[in-house]
Amino acid sequence: MLKKMTMVLAASVAAMVAATSSGMAQTKLKWAHVYETSEPFHSASVWAAQEIGKRTNGRYQIDVYPASQLGKEADINQGLSLGSVDIIISGSSFAAKSFPPIGVTYYPYTFRDADHLLAYTKSDIFRELAKGYEDKSGHHIIAVTYYGVRQTSSNKPIKSCADLKGLKMRVPDVPAYLAMPRACGANTAPIAFAEVYLALQNGTVEAQENPLTTIEAKKFYEVQKHIVLTGHIVDHLNTVVAGALWKKLSDEDKKIFTDVAQEAAAKATAEIKQNEAKLVAFFKEKGLTVTEVDKNEFRDIVLKNVPFETFGYRKADWERIQDVK
Repeated sequence: MLKKMTMVLAASVAAMVAATSSGMAQTKLKWAHVYETSEPFHSASVWAAQEIGKRTNGRYQIDVYPASQLGKEADINQGLSLGSVDIIISGSSFAAKSFPPIGVTYYPYTFRDADHLLAYTKSDIFRELAKGYEDKSGHHIIAVTYYGVRQTSSNKPIKSCADLKGLKMRVPDVPAYLAMPRACGANTAPIAFAEVYLALQNGTVEAQENPLTTIEAKKFYEVQKHIVLTGHIVDHLNTVVAGALWKKLSDEDKKIFTDVAQEAAAKATAEIKQNEAKLVAFFKEKGLTVTEVDKNEFRDIVLKNVPFETFGYRKADWERIQDVK
């Protein structure tokens, strides 16, 4: 009888300890983005969420919400301040709404290629701009992922900047994204990312711009005839932690969140670079015309017609980025 009571008591204590531990462990967080579940940004986010849970002994349960489930990109950025999301992946163009200078990376033809972009993310100029964003918004950037080189797709052939004149083109409602199309005379429309396919399909717009990987993932190639390699922006995404959460994290947890996010970013970056290299052939197989253009012509027209000050960027920052090796 005594042995049985001892066993029951031991089981009760174990259950109480487990319940207490569980109670301490379950800090639930929301990680949001606007990308499809088939894209590396999502799989890397899911891996990171699970890995943070493992490395913190289950103290954080992070649920990932893809494909604009918690709102459009502007919404999830706002959600960092409202408390509706805790972590997001989003471009510096949206961070620039809080701190315009960080958006200089979206000025067309800033980066030579993906390696130049990645070198920038390890530079003093990046650290200065990220701190400026944090000082203004309260939110903390912990990692950067290569998103791809933004190209143009269209239902009309484009061989030069002048061919964009009068073209109905979907471009995100972000000043830097608008720079190249407007400098070339396109009629831009700020259609939400989730609605672009339908807009292309029904002719609301005739063209759009995105990395080849996004054009493939979103199946825009099904409703477009031409891929035009304008290469106007070498794009990236930031992994951003809400200021309210970042302040609560211990130094140890901050390191875990940062290390994991950077490992996830490296995984997604490698996959994007690999996928991007294959897609020109893929689009040709699908019957689209792929056109190379003179990027220097586009670049010169943008530099001539679009002052940095238009966006609140600092030309000195752009020049420093040009020197990053």
